Amino acid sequence: MSDLETRQLRYFVAVAEELHFGRAAERLAMAQPPLSRAIRDLERQLGVDLFVRTTRQVALTPAGETLLIDARVALDAIAAAAQRARRAGRPEQSLRLTCKADFDGGLLAPILAAYDTTPVELLLTGPWDLVPALHDGRADVALLAMPFDDPALDSEALLIEPRMVALPAADPLAARTTLRLADLTGRRLPNGSGAETGNLAPPPPGSPAMRDLSQIFNLVETGSLLWFLPAWVARQFPRPHIAYRLVEDLPPATLAVAWPASSRSPQVAAFVRAAVGVARQAAPNEPRAMPVTT
Repeated sequence: MSDLETRQLRYFVAVAEELHFGRAAERLAMAQPPLSRAIRDLERQLGVDLFVRTTRQVALTPAGETLLIDARVALDAIAAAAQRARRAGRPEQSLRLTCKADFDGGLLAPILAAYDTTPVELLLTGPWDLVPALHDGRADVALLAMPFDDPALDSEALLIEPRMVALPAADPLAARTTLRLADLTGRRLPNGSGAETGNLAPPPPGSPAMRDLSQIFNLVETGSLLWFLPAWVARQFPRPHIAYRLVEDLPPATLAVAWPASSRSPQVAAFVRAAVGVARQAAPNEPRAMPVTT
């Protein structure tokens, strides 16, 4: 069997994600017949069927599901290698850091002050794009919330605090000091789940409920939804019409610095040392239930 080509993997991933040859062809800016031929050639090359095709639908076979996982990893690795090679060729070296705005636990500024190895390029993005940015080379290091299950990344915890629920200050539940998930039955989260499920997944990219923090806070104030957030975010954003209350049966929130496990960059190592040092010096206050702000 000859080696797979990047082009073949890109074609396969497009069809596997769209599960429709027409849409995949549009995404790849090509005609459908050559795409179909390329996939058939790939299947012959591998000696397995990657898709089950009927007149109504396209579905992945077990072999296709396996290849999709590895193909994404391979394409990310190729993109990351190209990104890092371009940057390594620049006269002035820099470090690219990605994080979600206002989710740094107040540590970003002191970490940047402590890190004086190279200039830092800051990439602010949504929570769903932090790990992909590390994989595809757009970023060298990230500040992100854990847990995340990714063996391709290494990480160090910087800050661990309880999770709060943001609810209207006039809500009867705000009269309590602490709450449990069962108390939130019937309420809705930004990701569409019921609050009693404790679902901490962020809304999908492009969701109107996750455009920015101000929009979420406005929806909470009007009673449209509740929101689970780390205690450090609650402290940073006191609002007169929102109460923050500890949710006893939610797992704590962890802020971590993460980087590709394969990285051998001295700049990344220096940044991690600076981040861990700043976090240890910060000695955050004991977690507590946030009072109602009026």
